Amino acid sequence: MFKGREAKLNRAIFRTLALTGSQTIYDLHKKVRRLRGLTSTHYGNVNKRVRALDKLGYVKALNTQDTKAGFEATVYELTSNAYLAIILDSSSMDNLLERMGEDVASEILIAISGLT
Repeated sequence: MFKGREAKLNRAIFRTLALTGSQTIYDLHKKVRRLRGLTSTHYGNVNKRVRALDKLGYVKALNTQDTKAGFEATVYELTSNAYLAIILDSSSMDNLLERMGEDVASEILIAISGLT
């Protein structure tokens, strides 16, 4: 999720949605452009990333709202998968293993083994 060419923009989108709540792609683009290193980010790139993250299940469409121009814009919010990705990215695996209890570790093992 946070590797490769799109990692920086993904982090910015996740951070913005986590801190400011659900919003349209247009509003998200305006806030992402305020971040250092992303001032020249084009609307099309943010649009493409949000739609790709929607397909991957990291953001979801909440509802639609009318814009000033008379169009309908989709409002997006983060999913639980996105919050988990943020937490896993921000802390080391060793730190997580030290902090979680035996019960949580067992539940995670069961969930992972059920996926394969």
